[in-house]
Amino acid sequence: MKFILGTKKNMTEYFAEDGKMHAATIVAIEPVVVTQIKNMEKDGYTAVQVGYGVRKEKNVTKALKGHFGDNGLFMSTREFRVSADEAGKMNSGDKFTSEVFAAGDVVTVSGISKAKGFQGVIKRHNFKGGPRSHGQKHSERAPGSIGGGLRNRVPKGMRMGGRMGGERITVSNLKVLAVDAETNTLLISGAVPGRRGTMLEIVMK
Repeated sequence: MKFILGTKKNMTEYFAEDGKMHAATIVAIEPVVVTQIKNMEKDGYTAVQVGYGVRKEKNVTKALKGHFGDNGLFMSTREFRVSADEAGKMNSGDKFTSEVFAAGDVVTVSGISKAKGFQGVIKRHNFKGGPRSHGQKHSERAPGSIGGGLRNRVPKGMRMGGRMGGERITVSNLKVLAVDAETNTLLISGAVPGRRGTMLEIVMK
């Protein structure tokens, strides 16, 4: 299994060798460092923990400093489940760059979507809204009735206004269009979750 952490930069156009244009997202990759190898005997599962980003020493607790050791001070950590054979080939302190992937790889990208705050039912659930005819007053974007016979109760799961976005989103079957080893960036087809600066998990199983 291949995996890496990256930061979303911006979208662009990519022209393939056949002349076709593809919408693509530029993802900047900082070196990802292995901070811990978890095994079945001690932890109950097999995984690789990696650190990403740089954090100032004053913002890191003593416990984390001891955990990271000489590998560095990282902004965040993530775990990736791997097989015992794959975990056995890795050691604490190993680094991964964008060269882990190659053009043509099909990957799954996960990240936190854009947070949009409190939104109404039209934007949040694609409701149609009320008619724009005579006699309507301030109800064009109202949710309308939530149904009768509910005994003054809102059933669980009722689609209403509320906080929108800021959730973990996973997009599958995205293709790596290009890998730039000099700038340590990936060019991934289509759109990926989040705003500029969002940390992304990129996995190829």
